[in-house]
Parts: sequence; C-alpha cells; structure tokens
Amino acid sequence: MEWTFLSNYSHILVCLHQDPDQRVRDMAATVGITERAVQRIIHDLEESGYIEIRKEGRRNHYRLVSKKKLRHPMEQKVSIGDLLDFLDS
Repeated sequence: MEWTFLSNYSHILVCLHQDPDQRVRDMAATVGITERAVQRIIHDLEESGYIEIRKEGRRNHYRLVSKKKLRHPMEQKVSIGDLLDFLDS
C-alpha cells in the first residue's frame, strides 16, 4: 500500500462526518483497515474528547466535537471542524 497524507484517525473522522450513523464494518471497508482497528480508533477519539457516542437501539450514533483542536503542536490552532470543512471543499 502506498502512503497517504491523512492518517487512519483522519479517515475515520471523515467517515463519521459523512455519516454519523455509519457501522464499524462499513468504516473498516471504506478506510481499508480491520474492524478491530476502527474500534480502537473510535475508542481513542472518544477518550480524547473528539467524538461522543450515543447508543440508539442496537446502533451507535457518533457526534464530532468540531471545536476540538488537533493534537500536534504544528496543528494546534486548527479544529477538527476546520479540517473537515477544508476536506469538504
């Protein structure tokens, strides 16, 4: 596989931005990683306050915390909302 500019974490955020009710299986297929890797990323994002998860029946609904800033010192002035808006354009 060739390298890409965005990490799998970014790819999962994009998936959730496009469809907040998306299943782990579908995100894994879209990103090209295992379901377990998606579960780990979602856990990390929730623990870090980037997403909130609400159970709706048997499914999860994900809400992005769009004001949350990126973690790397070079990117700390940019929120995930800013990043996703940029990627949408």
